[in-house]
Amino acid sequence: MRYKLLLCSAADTASVNIKDSLIRTKEWEPEGELLFSDDIVIMTIPEMHIYAENVETKVKEAGIDAKEIIFLSRHRSSSGIPTLTVHPIGNFNDAELGGRPRTLTKASPATMTAMLRMMMTSNISSFQASFEVTHHGPYVGIPATFIEIGSSEAQWNNTEAADIIADSILNCEEKNFPSVIGIGGGHYAPRFTEVAATYEINFGHMIPEYAYKDVNNEELARIIDDAAKNSCTKLAYIHKRSMKSDTARRVTDAVTSCNIEVIDPKCLTRCVERS
Repeated sequence: MRYKLLLCSAADTASVNIKDSLIRTKEWEPEGELLFSDDIVIMTIPEMHIYAENVETKVKEAGIDAKEIIFLSRHRSSSGIPTLTVHPIGNFNDAELGGRPRTLTKASPATMTAMLRMMMTSNISSFQASFEVTHHGPYVGIPATFIEIGSSEAQWNNTEAADIIADSILNCEEKNFPSVIGIGGGHYAPRFTEVAATYEINFGHMIPEYAYKDVNNEELARIIDDAAKNSCTKLAYIHKRSMKSDTARRVTDAVTSCNIEVIDPKCLTRCVERS
C-alpha cells in the first residue's frame, strides 16, 4: 500500500495541536514511532520541518512507501490575522529557509486545492482560508504540501482551527480537475484562491511577482518551466491584473517559450457549489 504521510514537528505548537486533533478524530494503530489509519501514516520529528531534508527516507527505511507528504505547521505573520493556509514548497531563488537554492519539490495540486476548498467552507468565521505561494523548504523527493494555522501563538493553540485542518486532511474530496501553475500577485495569492474556489481547476506551484521581478528573461523562463514540470502540467494562469502591461507581455512570452498554454478562467467550468 502507498501511504499519505502526515508530518508533525514536535517543535511546532500548531503542528502538535493538529496531530492531537487527528488522533481524536479517528482510530490509529501505533507501530513503533508511527501511527497508521487506512492509507495514512503520521510521523513526528523533533526538529522544525522546514529543515527536514529528504524526510521521506525515514519512513522508507521502515518499509513504508509514502506517495506524498502533508506537513502540519504553524504560519507566522506580523499581521496576526487568523489564517488557514496551504502552499507548495521550494525555492525559486535562494534557500533562506530550508530546501535547496533554485529547486522545487513536486506539488500535489489535487490534494492541496481540495484541502483549501474544504477549509473555505468551514464555519469558523474568525479565520480566512487561502493559498500561499511556493516558498521555503525542506526539499523532499515526493510531492508535498504545507497546511498551516496562522498567524500567531493565539491561533496556533486554537483547537477549533486544528480540528478544521484535521477534517480537511481526512475528508477533503480530491478532484481530477486540470492542474495549473499560477503566476503573479503577492505572497497570499487571493486571486488564485478565488479561482480555485470558483472553477474546476487545481493549482500547483504559484510564482509571485517578487520571485521574478529582478531576473532576466532566461531565468524567468527557467522558473516557469520548473514550476510547470513540478506541478505535472502544461497550463498556466497569469494574474495579469496584478501586473503592468509590459510585465504581463514579458511573462506571457516566457510562458509561451516554454510551450505552456495560458488559460482563461472564463473558459473553465464553474464548480457546482459556486455556480
